Amino acid sequence: VQLQASGGGLVQAGGSLRLSCVASGSIFRINSVGWHRQAPGKQRELVATITSNSNTVYADSVKGRFTISRDNVKNTVYLQMNSLKPEDTAVYYCNAGIFVNPATRNTYWGQGTQVTISS
Repeated sequence: VQLQASGGGLVQAGGSLRLSCVASGSIFRINSVGWHRQAPGKQRELVATITSNSNTVYADSVKGRFTISRDNVKNTVYLQMNSLKPEDTAVYYCNAGIFVNPATRNTYWGQGTQVTISS
């Protein structure tokens, strides 16, 4: 199983980006998926999560600006980021709890995608 994160880039403050996290491989079911970010010199922090039932949780710093969603047919989770701020600059990672069979659940991480917001 692999997670592929993409969609990062360089945008001006106030702009938008949409990140994608695609799961591939031998997947029975995808459980919760999260987006995390790590800025230079800082610890990795949780940005948003979405459960298998599409319940969502957001960090206070992104509430009202970011939206996490999932497409279970495409095994893809999205992070729509609007009203971006320079402090959103970080490498963004996705992780997911994935059942490879009905009894075995593993946690996987994507490789990260760079998001840079210019002021």
